[in-house]
Amino acid sequence: MSTRHNYKNLKIWKLGLEIANNISDVLLSFPKHERYDLSSQLSRCSISLPSNIAEGSSRTNKSFSHFLNISLGSSFELGTQLLIAHHRQYINQETLTQLENKLEEFQRMTMSFQNNLNQ
Repeated sequence: MSTRHNYKNLKIWKLGLEIANNISDVLLSFPKHERYDLSSQLSRCSISLPSNIAEGSSRTNKSFSHFLNISLGSSFELGTQLLIAHHRQYINQETLTQLENKLEEFQRMTMSFQNNLNQ
């Protein structure tokens, strides 16, 4: 039997939402010329984390697992974009480290949740 999940109760969704909000806050200090480039990429990527969990939660476990893969992919993409932002000196080392730690936690939790889902 396949159960549907209430995404609002999932720790991975809550952490994904927190990361998306953190990114949104960080983007306020980015240069205006990045609005349609890196800022837009970071925003879309971060929003993808909780959004794909929410969308997938209404599906079967097999389909949900696919949406979790998309969310995980976005988290790795986001990590790369943060490194680029740091290289361009849009974020400092402390901010980078904090966000990387949250992303790593998100990735661990999501992979663990996905493994349990597929059992």
